[in-house]
Amino acid sequence: MSSDAAVIEASLGEPGRFAAIFDRHGPHIHRYLARRLGREAADDLVGDTFLIAFDKRGKYDLARPDARPWLYGIATNLVSQYWREQGKQARLRLVTGPEPVQDGHADRVAEQVTAEAMGDVLTQALDTLSEGDRDVLVLIATEGLAYEEVAAALDIPVGTVRSRMFRARKKVRASLGLTTSEEISQHG
Repeated sequence: MSSDAAVIEASLGEPGRFAAIFDRHGPHIHRYLARRLGREAADDLVGDTFLIAFDKRGKYDLARPDARPWLYGIATNLVSQYWREQGKQARLRLVTGPEPVQDGHADRVAEQVTAEAMGDVLTQALDTLSEGDRDVLVLIATEGLAYEEVAAALDIPVGTVRSRMFRARKKVRASLGLTTSEEISQHG
């Protein structure tokens, strides 16, 4: 199997070859987006992620054989953009009032309530994090990226990834009421 870099390079002359990148990484990127935004938004944004990647493939660093960190970086930027847009829409709804109820609304509400009940505590803990700390934690903890891959995805130094991860772990543990063995030995 060719490396992602080789596929991307080949797609510059034969654009159809880029489909292999989607086939390899589409499920990973969709899962990441669904964890961050929900399945419905992920369905929309996974396509956007790969459209942007396709448009920018000429600038891809061919020295990197694995495109997944690059794709996570694009997806993370779309997550940020999504939340900014959601904030604008929420402010607009405050001015204009709520949207009319549409068919299937009860099903969507039931799914959302179930998801919220399962992850409410963790969501509250993640909400205490800054956007940068949350991005690092999610990419490492749920997507299994190495620190170096997260650095490449977010275009930040590895040291910044390490400090953000340290801060994120500390805040999440505190939010969940957990203590580390070091904290127990200091207090015990």
